[in-house]
Amino acid sequence: MKTKVPPVVVMLIFAGLMYVLDRFLPVGEFDFFGRNTLSWILLGLAAIVGVLSVAQFLFKKTTVDPLMPEKANHLVTNGIYNFSRNPMYLALLLILLAFGLRLGNAFNTLLAAGFVYWMNHFQIKPEEEALKQKFGQEYNIYCKLTRRWF
Repeated sequence: MKTKVPPVVVMLIFAGLMYVLDRFLPVGEFDFFGRNTLSWILLGLAAIVGVLSVAQFLFKKTTVDPLMPEKANHLVTNGIYNFSRNPMYLALLLILLAFGLRLGNAFNTLLAAGFVYWMNHFQIKPEEEALKQKFGQEYNIYCKLTRRWF
């Protein structure tokens, strides 16, 4: 596995960049009725997705360590993993989107897209390679049936 930066740290870095962008970019501010409510809904959805996805890994007694996917002893494909191969990362993205809404700067969506790019390139692809080596055809079939994010 190539990546050595925990995904939560990556999300916090992008959240910090969102904050800096919001404070120092004089354009892009927006507001609409229900913006704060929507941000709370996204945050709640992130919590649900995150807790369910971690709970499924713990229930199957497999590793939740994103830096060591080769330690996985079970391929989790049911429950929330029917809809997303990476619901833990989806939860992190939802947190960033909620934070971006809270800040109210449209350019933060570009940073959220940057987070998706970073995760795809530096976290998910190396993870997928490790899981292909570990689980072979079973993982290949799962990848064909289930989307990477949602």
